[in-house]
Amino acid sequence: MKIIINKPAKLILGIVNQALIFSTNNLPGFDQMALDLNSLDQTISNPEIILTLRFYYWTGDWLSIGYHQKEIPLHWENLLSNGEINIVRRPSGGGAVLHSGGITYALTFKKTYYKFLSYEMVNNWLIKSFRELGLELRYGHLRKSRIKANCFGTSLISDLIDQDGFKRIGSAQFRKKGAFLQHGEIQTNPSKDLWFKLFKEEAPPKLNLELTNDEIVRHLRNSFLKNKSNINFKNIAIDNNKIRKFS
Repeated sequence: MKIIINKPAKLILGIVNQALIFSTNNLPGFDQMALDLNSLDQTISNPEIILTLRFYYWTGDWLSIGYHQKEIPLHWENLLSNGEINIVRRPSGGGAVLHSGGITYALTFKKTYYKFLSYEMVNNWLIKSFRELGLELRYGHLRKSRIKANCFGTSLISDLIDQDGFKRIGSAQFRKKGAFLQHGEIQTNPSKDLWFKLFKEEAPPKLNLELTNDEIVRHLRNSFLKNKSNINFKNIAIDNNKIRKFS
């Protein structure tokens, strides 16, 4: 089965000399992937955009499969046919990720900012931010691994695991014309039943932070903006109705 991204999307920005922070939204997977690619294209084509950052949710239960995943298991196709899961291909690499009850972030930036926004720097921001919320995270231990069906079944050094050994945040990148798109999924409350149906293994338990996903996103966004006085940030509101109009 060939899964493709088939919905273009446009954001009319008209913003100069800015790092763009988009509002949190909730859309189907095809629209979210299209928006991420649009942000990357804007970062490539507009020399005045330094970076973009987006946190978002998925309408319904989705499985995103990595760019290099060539085949999907038959039981995933059956779950798709039965309407139990939706499937979209990511432009970024890595294994399959279940988006159900969690938080997704998408960061785009030019190659010139790679040292400033490398996996290590982004993960250090996430570690510090979640420690402030009461969750201890640490790096995974594997430097390299073959692509597994379940992205969260392997903990690379670019991933973050909690004190109980559960992988909480998985990240992957896509490079295009001297710019990067980095995807990350924060597993806060994944569907246990759907996780087991897909991967035949236990899902990470619900985070016990007594915070909503919106409150977590608000904290992550604010912590990202700290100590970056040399960058001009601009908040951009995403209108879901306009996105659907362009889709």
